[in-house]
Parts: sequence; structure tokens; C-alpha cells
Amino acid sequence: MLSFSKYRLEKLHESDPSLYSNVVEILKKEATEGSARKVASCSRAFVWLTRSLDFTLALLQSLLKDIGVNMEQAVEEAYNISLKPWHGWISSAACKVGLKLVPDNKTFVRILMTKDEDHDTLKEEIQTLVSLLTPLLEDLHSILASSI
Repeated sequence: MLSFSKYRLEKLHESDPSLYSNVVEILKKEATEGSARKVASCSRAFVWLTRSLDFTLALLQSLLKDIGVNMEQAVEEAYNISLKPWHGWISSAACKVGLKLVPDNKTFVRILMTKDEDHDTLKEEIQTLVSLLTPLLEDLHSILASSI
């Protein structure tokens, strides 16, 4: 879903880079045409990309609170606050199944860490990412609120 959404946005941008120089112009175009809410619109793609970043931020914030958090629980909580409100029963059921595939905390943290990194350094890096992602998401939500 995410790669398709990204592809859709890139494709429109590439069709006329001077006209669609940024996502705001793309959203304005679709709002003017009345196509922003259509399933295959770039606006919908942008909304779902933003929601996936909301999920990522919520998960990273859980890790910051407790680097040893139960990953299945942390993923479920992040899902519940960021994506579940927008999913129908089929998607929600699929996510419940997907929760069973979430790696345990030790495996997940090991994947995130470089070879010589410790938990404190990882937490610092996560904090940096969260501090960069938070204002970006605020901007994205503002763009969505004013465009759609």
C-alpha cells in the first residue's frame, strides 16, 4: 500500500514537475477537480502515507518510554491510535493476524541497532527521529486539513 501510494504521487509529479512541484499543488489540483476523495487519487495516497507515519511515530514513542516494551502490545497500541479508526473490519482483522508476526522486543531492537551500538545510543537516535518526525507530521496534518 505504501509503495503504491508513493508511486502514485511520484507519477503525477513526473507528469509535469513545474505544475506539480510539491504535494500541496497536487492536493489543490485534485480538490479543484473534485477527485481528492477517489480511491486512486494522490490525495488519498498522501492521507495513507501520513497515517503510516503517525503509526511509526506512535511506535517509536513507545520504544522511547520503554526500550524493553512488549512489541506486540506496542504495535497494537500504535495501530489502535493511528490506523484502526480508518480501517474497516476486514483490514482490522488482517492487522490482528499480522500482530502475531511481530518480532519479540529483543529481535526488533537488535535489528534497529548497529553492531557496536548500545540501548542508550539507540534511544538517542530514536529521540532524534521523533523530534524530526513530530513537526513534519504536524505540517502534513495542516496541509491535509487545509487541502481536502
